[in-house]
Amino acid sequence: MPTRTGAAHVVTTTRKYKDQVYRTHLLRRSYREGGQVKNETLGNLSHLPEPLIDIIRRSLRGETFISLEQAFESVRSPAHGHVQAVTLAMQRVGFAALVASKPCRERDLVLAMVAARILAPHTKLATTRWWHTTTLAEEFGVVDADEDDLYAAMDWLLARQDAIQKKLAARHLSEGGLVLYDLSSSYFEGSCCPLGKMGYNRDGKSGLLQVNYGLLTDARGCPVAVSVYEGNVTDSKTLMPEVKRLREDFGIEQFVLVGDRGMISNKAIDELRETDGVGWITALKSVSIRALVDQGHLQLGLFDEVNLVELSSPEYPGERLVACRNPELAKLRAHKRQELLAATEANLDKIKARVDAGKLVGADEIGVRVGKIVNQYKVAKHFELAIDHTSFTFARKLEAIAAEAALDGIYIIRTSVPEEQMDAPSCVRNYKSLAQVERAFRSLKTVDLKVRPIHHRKPDRVRAHIFLCMLAYYVEWHMRQAWAPLMFADTDQQAKATRDPVAPATRSKAAQAKAVTHTLDDGTPAHSFSTLLADLAGIVRNTCRTPNAAPEAPTFQVLTIPTAAQQRAFELLKQLQM
Repeated sequence: MPTRTGAAHVVTTTRKYKDQVYRTHLLRRSYREGGQVKNETLGNLSHLPEPLIDIIRRSLRGETFISLEQAFESVRSPAHGHVQAVTLAMQRVGFAALVASKPCRERDLVLAMVAARILAPHTKLATTRWWHTTTLAEEFGVVDADEDDLYAAMDWLLARQDAIQKKLAARHLSEGGLVLYDLSSSYFEGSCCPLGKMGYNRDGKSGLLQVNYGLLTDARGCPVAVSVYEGNVTDSKTLMPEVKRLREDFGIEQFVLVGDRGMISNKAIDELRETDGVGWITALKSVSIRALVDQGHLQLGLFDEVNLVELSSPEYPGERLVACRNPELAKLRAHKRQELLAATEANLDKIKARVDAGKLVGADEIGVRVGKIVNQYKVAKHFELAIDHTSFTFARKLEAIAAEAALDGIYIIRTSVPEEQMDAPSCVRNYKSLAQVERAFRSLKTVDLKVRPIHHRKPDRVRAHIFLCMLAYYVEWHMRQAWAPLMFADTDQQAKATRDPVAPATRSKAAQAKAVTHTLDDGTPAHSFSTLLADLAGIVRNTCRTPNAAPEAPTFQVLTIPTAAQQRAFELLKQLQM
């Protein structure tokens, strides 16, 4: 037999039998014999895995295969996916143009700080170290920046705050529309900042200096402007400067301002009445509600059949009052009152036992101890106290408690907006929209952006820091809107606009299903904002080179292929529009 020296190759044949397709892979060699080309089958490869058959076929064609370790090595693998998401969101909302119309070093630093605040809020020094663990510094061109550069960029940003907020107002506020406003506070680390004052501490950090800041948003809760005040400035004193800014700086002549009962005080209302084009929505304090009941203007029996009643009173000329009663809120308040009364009585019993045993004597000494107890839960008004040198007794004021309980679950919306412009249910819904500002404060202070504690000592640096956090929330707010289908958020916005404004809010069936199963309709996990960012951080950007190459050898980058869920997150961000 002649020597057969032809090249080997893989031949694949396909046949169909009874709707089944069968493929056969044969290893063959071609050779020439007597002037004719013939084939010899060397083996049947059909039992091997398809990938291995492909390798054999390519190898016989002359390709050379080596192990992955021999081909290249990865010299750096920073997290990239979450940076890509924030960068994409910034691009979609035109964020760079908001900060400055022309590119510059300071703008790059501000954009990088905003992105870092969303992804990992740290001090400025820690930020310059953290962002090198990701691709953030490279993406924004700030690889060589240090903390002094960031401080300088903050000073530059503060000088542009008015211009930026005017752009935001032009985007999101309109003539005759709603404007939400509220005030919050954050505490300082240290005691050197002149803005730091003792005041009403909303963080539960008594004894610490704090700074106050007011946030303006549109009706959806999208932030538009922020103002910083000393820590002892009351809510109502910040209101009229915001009204002036809306009219004079932002050019909004007519709008409806929504604020809580502490913000839009009687004095502020007197000033608002003299300002043409400005309506307002707020609520009455409990003492004012009691007065309406005592005067007969509000009859509690009306709530036996309805939960919303519109009324008027000569005490509030030219205003509309919308009284509401939420039975679930009534139960909650009744339960809370009972718990506070019981806890106070238990502590008072301990003091009484010491007095009866002669271990605590003296009216002054007993009074000091009792005062601390009855004021601990703010229920002193519900107890009758009798104290002398050697005795102490107490009893509940049952009539006063019953009178307060009769108003449980009742609140009254107070507004200057005429009925033809806004009906009673809409007044209630719009007042409740203040929850959007409260949600913004939670995100700013604790959940994501962590504006507190504040370490800056210079007043302008504090202002710049808070403004930077507001800008970060602006980007995050839009990301949350885009990602609502992937998160636990309720996406049924139409139901929110039409449901009973007084009844307890209920989530849609789809949102309830997400909360129970922790999954979306397609079976993938439902996320919070932070866990979705963490999932995207699994996408890394590998910098690779050939093994044992010199430091100056060229490198190339390989990006992790996103999963279907990660790709959907990017696609949703691409749909953001201004």
